[in-house]
Amino acid sequence: MPELPDVEGFRRFLERHASGARIDRVDAPDAVLVRNRTPRELDGALKGHHFGTPWRHGKWLIAPVGDVEVLMHFGMTGLLRWVPAREGAGRHPHDRIIFVCDGGELRYNNMRRFGGIWLAADAGERQGITGPLGPDAAAVDRAAFEQLIRGRRGAVKAALMDQRLLAGVGNLLSDEILWRAGVHPGTPVREIGRVRRERLYTAMRAAIGESTRYGRVPHGARWLTRVRDERDPRCPRCGTPLSRGTLAGRTACWCPRCQPRRRR
Repeated sequence: MPELPDVEGFRRFLERHASGARIDRVDAPDAVLVRNRTPRELDGALKGHHFGTPWRHGKWLIAPVGDVEVLMHFGMTGLLRWVPAREGAGRHPHDRIIFVCDGGELRYNNMRRFGGIWLAADAGERQGITGPLGPDAAAVDRAAFEQLIRGRRGAVKAALMDQRLLAGVGNLLSDEILWRAGVHPGTPVREIGRVRRERLYTAMRAAIGESTRYGRVPHGARWLTRVRDERDPRCPRCGTPLSRGTLAGRTACWCPRCQPRRRR
């Protein structure tokens, strides 16, 4: 599922290919993925206007167009494609929404049809669409992270993935962060002392910093994400067979040796 680093990659992609481009029309082969307007209303609001500089908050990509904003969420399988006008490449069956611009087509592609495209007329409508979001995980400082996490109830993996608390961390990144910090994903937040909270923050910034350089959660030799979905995964650090379980409704993966359950 696209997480903060993936969406940051999409933001850079949109900025590189479409910022400043005039939108001539919007085609919606899959009208359902235009979530809060009709395709005709979306086309009417954007036609003749130019893409501004896109920005990101957590897993949401926001593209200003004239006086409105196009909000993109990528669900599990979403991505962006750009096809220059001179190429005239045929559209893929999973190209759900197409922004036809003066220099080419920006195509919102989404195989499994989660996520979608929203239109926001102002900041209030944008916040109503995204719901309450915590600070962006790539920008939160150590003091703010400490304050957010310290008073949290429940397991630490669920806390890291709660977009109302911290925007952008999903299943893969949370496993990577906890493995780097040596914290079991099921540990109640109240049992995590100051030293381990500091390790969590350091691990989060490192994992996000490295990931955003690639525009995705990478599969490097020293990353848990490289092996977590193998049939018989082993810890990249110590070689111990990894454990799996379900936490916060998602599959968690951890090393029982590097991430033992222990109390404060």
